[in-house]
Amino acid sequence: MYSFGQARNPSILHNFTDNFKFVRTYADFFDACTVGASKKGLVIGAYEGCMDGDYKLTATGSKFDSIVGGRVSQLLKGSNLRLGGAKLVTNLGQDYYAVAVAGLGPETVSYNENECLEECRENIRIAAGVGARILQDQGIEEIDVEGFNNSEAAAEGSALAVWRYQEMKSKFNRKTQSTVELYDDDEKESWSRGLIKAEAQNLARLLEECPANIMTPSQFVKTAIEVLCPCGIHVEGRDRNWLHEKGLCAFLSMARGSYESPLLLELNYCGGSEEDRPVILVGKGVTFDSGGLCLKNCEEMAEFRADMAGGAVIVGVLKALASLGVPLNVTGLIPLCENMPGGMAPKPGDVVYALNGNSIKIENTDKEGQVIMADVLYYAKNYKPCLVSSLATISRATRTGLGSSASGVFCTSEVVWREILRAGAATGDRVWRLPLWRHFQKKISGYQDVDISNVGLGRGGDPCSAAAFFLEFSPECDFLHLDITGSGMCHSEIGVPYLREGLMTGRPTRTVVQFLYQMACPLDRNMECG
Repeated sequence: MYSFGQARNPSILHNFTDNFKFVRTYADFFDACTVGASKKGLVIGAYEGCMDGDYKLTATGSKFDSIVGGRVSQLLKGSNLRLGGAKLVTNLGQDYYAVAVAGLGPETVSYNENECLEECRENIRIAAGVGARILQDQGIEEIDVEGFNNSEAAAEGSALAVWRYQEMKSKFNRKTQSTVELYDDDEKESWSRGLIKAEAQNLARLLEECPANIMTPSQFVKTAIEVLCPCGIHVEGRDRNWLHEKGLCAFLSMARGSYESPLLLELNYCGGSEEDRPVILVGKGVTFDSGGLCLKNCEEMAEFRADMAGGAVIVGVLKALASLGVPLNVTGLIPLCENMPGGMAPKPGDVVYALNGNSIKIENTDKEGQVIMADVLYYAKNYKPCLVSSLATISRATRTGLGSSASGVFCTSEVVWREILRAGAATGDRVWRLPLWRHFQKKISGYQDVDISNVGLGRGGDPCSAAAFFLEFSPECDFLHLDITGSGMCHSEIGVPYLREGLMTGRPTRTVVQFLYQMACPLDRNMECG
């Protein structure tokens, strides 16, 4: 067995793990003579008025305006402060070099059933994120953010907005990496929760952004050790010999085309009692997906360095659960490998045997996720779980249908569906249910020569067929599958102003954390929407 009890070269890992500690990351790279080093900024909010040019400062904003003699109000006269916009105010003669007044939209919004969204909380994220970003663009490193009466959402929006991926740049070419702190003093616990969730999502983004020649399967495991072991999470990497011994041959077959050895990463967080059945999270961990012999085009290939987004989300989720002390037992299983067109790579039409004894026809080597995760889902029965949830970038059709608006959800339990829907509404990172009908089970298993196929008969319905495939191998318990192809990879669309365009999103980390919290603490309203 390949032991990962201790990092082989800890100095290498700091380049990957320090970034997610964004509140203190790059201060050492700027000396006192740097222009922005001594600057501080503040984000306050304003609600839309009934008429153009009308606005109403938040309570905290009004107090600050009084401190500076009403100069904020004077400078904002006639401004159209809409949701997603902000106005920069300078030369106020106080502790702050600049103040960003961010639009919060209407004051009276709440849960929007048509949008499946807690709009008040999402508007706060947007305002805090837009305000923090505009200050960061001015070279301001220290940013105070008001709590907006929901400092958890404010922390999430601002911390996600100021995150940058600069690991491959020399320190002298790196742009300002701002810190965010709470301006108000009465919501510190809620603020801390928000920072923990945002930090978890930024960790997932960091793993996804890293180039594939660096974030290999073995490096992914080492980074997980560096990040999770200090939180009390048990981390273990299973090597090729162990996988072969246990009979995970379908997984091994898809890794044959790469020089990089496959690994199964196991993460154990024990927050509940010993007798509590665990939740199993199975995340796709393909650190580079070329498509195998069914090659992707070059543009797609570059983005699919993040084909391990499901695994990256699980690492972030486990870190957040440990930091929050959620009373739940959770095990993460992440099969890690590359999908490459080497001389030993599987060919279209090859047949392999899964851990449960079923034969799988590999009709398309670019649908490797189904084959890789089949063995691991079946292996999960050894843990006697109460719920198995798979997370994977599995079908481009999900992106076509939902765009980046939501993650596609498939589940066998109405209770689980209601809870994940509520979690998405609370976090602003929404989900949408897709069918898991017997029709799709027949598509993948209606073959005369094999038990199951990774493509299926007929045309269309790829996301649903993939979910049906996973269900065939999942243990007999509640099953939840999240297809995150549209939500979890590169952000290049409108709709989420606090996520920087062109970077990986790390979604749906916060939604999964919220969902598991709701499972563990059904009567605790502190982290619920509404």
